[in-house]
Parts: sequence; structure tokens; C-alpha cells
Amino acid sequence: MSTDRQTPMTGPPRPRVTEVLRAPQVSWVLVASLVGRVPLGAAPLALLLFARDTMTISLAGLLVGAYSAGLAVGQPMLARMADRWRQPPVMWAAVALSTAGFVLTAVRPAPALAVLAAVAAGLGAPPFEAGLRVLWKDLVADRLRHAAYTLDVTIQELIFIAGPLLTMVALAVAGPAGGLLVIAAGQVVGTALFTLAPVVRGWRGETAVRHWAGPLRAARLRLLLAVTALVGAAVGATTVAVAGYAEAEGVRSWAGWLLAAQATGALVGGLVSARHTPSDPRRHLRLAVALLAVGYLPLLLVPPPLLMAVGMAVSGLALPTVLTGIFLSADGAAPPGTAAESFAWVATAFALGSAAGSAVDGALLDTVGGVLVGFAPAPLLILGAALLVRVGTRTVQPR
Repeated sequence: MSTDRQTPMTGPPRPRVTEVLRAPQVSWVLVASLVGRVPLGAAPLALLLFARDTMTISLAGLLVGAYSAGLAVGQPMLARMADRWRQPPVMWAAVALSTAGFVLTAVRPAPALAVLAAVAAGLGAPPFEAGLRVLWKDLVADRLRHAAYTLDVTIQELIFIAGPLLTMVALAVAGPAGGLLVIAAGQVVGTALFTLAPVVRGWRGETAVRHWAGPLRAARLRLLLAVTALVGAAVGATTVAVAGYAEAEGVRSWAGWLLAAQATGALVGGLVSARHTPSDPRRHLRLAVALLAVGYLPLLLVPPPLLMAVGMAVSGLALPTVLTGIFLSADGAAPPGTAAESFAWVATAFALGSAAGSAVDGALLDTVGGVLVGFAPAPLLILGAALLVRVGTRTVQPR
């Protein structure tokens, strides 16, 4: 029986990804934001390979860290400005700063100036993620919002597949410096496409009394950010563990394939999840985080590479559902006038958690050793997130 019609037997129709994509301007802003966000997946690798051409590994790492630090600071700051002053002028001012940072880095200045340029490149990265997510209320009907958020989160995996590929192609064609310039150009193209969309030009932040803490003054949002950071730490730790596993297997290239398997699992899980709108979002988020923790447990068996690829795909299945639940909850928890900034803080919390998880897992592998040690933190971190969600959603009420 068709699910496209509502009957007493079938209940409300399930939302379809195709319904979201057919809505006016959705494909436009979705593609534009993806084009603009691909450099986020390409820049760390491009900076690392560019720096290794003439610099020490420690300085190369410092350059990547400087970019990531700028990104973490810049996204909430730029989103706050967009909440107050519209998106297009903020996006164009941001991309001008980021482009200048990439160009300055590419001319190989002194190390101190190169670090500052990398900070500027990250600080000015346009806030496409937050900018897109505040538009969903205007783009799709309420019944499709869960599917829209899930689709958004799911296709974001393409950034981390296409980003490294773009880097390697750009380096092969234009050399290390050319790779940075290609990334900068991608941001400009994405910004142009995104800001030309009528829904972007017409969007206005909610008029409200401003507070210096922005959305961070909401206890429920702070809880969600803590959960996000723990999930991000698990993902970051697993990335390092996979690299250690591949080295132990004697084939370093396996790391890339295993991470691609995890991204593929996330794509599949997200597309399936987009067809189901939860009746109780808070309970659904608790269940999704618990399932994410369970999905990481098979990795502790440290199976042979082919089975590990299957395990990595399984570990990615629930991630889009978790992130969708967090973004929807953040939308409800954000104080008036802080929607874009609240989404930016979620992205920042995930990035900072991922960086911390990578650093801790790397230290564990260096000091304790053993492949199993590398995979152990992830399920524990996600279990902590599940407990936090379970306790927190009972004690911290939405605004």
C-alpha cells in the first residue's frame, strides 16, 4: 500500500528525501553550501602537505592547529554577526579574510606570519553550516524538518570524502601552493552561489534582547554541547586508532578505506533515518546515542581488515541520527535571536571534541601501545554522552 496518502490504516505519510529536495530553493542552497564547505574537509590536509614541502613536521602540525583554532573561534562569532546583520554581508566579509589568509600562506612567509595567516584562513571560513540550518524553517514544512536536518547532516559526509580528493587533485595539477589557492577559490564560489539564493538574501534573524553569552546562557544548550563534544571526541579518537590499526596491519592505505567505510555507513544510516520522524525527539535522541555506543563495540574485537571495514560502516550508521537530534534540540533550546550562533556552537563543540579525542588517543597509543587501546576510548566516550543525555534531559527543561 502506498505511503503517499494518509489513511486511518497507515497514519501520516513518511517524509521522503525527494520531498525535501523538490521544495523550492532547497537543491540550490544545499549544493551551494556543500561547495563552500568542501574546503573545510580539504584545508587541513592541504596545509599539512604544503607545509611539509619546506617545513618541519612540528611546524606543519602547528599550521594545521592554527587553522583549526581560527575555525573554532570564528564560526560562533560569524554566526552571531549573521543573527544580527543578515547572512550575505557577513559571508562575504568572512570569505575575504579567509582568502587573504590562504593566499598569504601560499607565498611562503616567515613561520610566525604563516601561522597568523593560517589563523586568518580559519577565522574567516564562512559559516555555511549554521547559515543553512537556520533556513530549514523557511524552506520546508514542519513535518519535513527532521528529514531536512538529517539530509543536511548526512550529505555532510561527502565533504570529508570529496575534500581530501580535491586536495590531491589540486596538488597534482597546481603544486602545494596551488592547492591552497584552489581551496580558497572553492570558498568564494560557494559563497557566491549561497548568497545569491533569495531565501538567504531574505532571511533575517529574530529581533531580541541581546546578551553577551548569546545562546550559551541556556542550560539545555550547554548540555547538548557537552554531549556533542563527547561524540566528537569519540570520532576523533577512532580516526587515530584506525591509523594505528592500518600501520599494525602493514598497509597504511587501509586507514583511508576504513574511514571511507565509516562515512559510507553514515550516509546509509542518514538516508534511512530521514524517512522516520520521531514522535518523542528527546527519547529518540537518548536511544540514538545509546545505539551509536553499541555500534562502536565491534571495533574492540580488532578483526581482520575486511571485517574491520564492515565494523567501521556499522559504527557510522547512527551518527547522522544523533547529530540530527542534537541540532533539532539546539534549535528548540536556543534563546530568541541566537539560532545561527547556537548551530555554530554545536559544530564548534564537535570540532573541539574531535581534536581533543585525537590528541588523547594519540598519547595513549604512544605511551600504552596496542591497537585495542586505540579503539577503547570511543565507546566509553559515547556511553558518557548517553548517560549525560539520559540524566540531563530529565533535569534540564527546554526554554
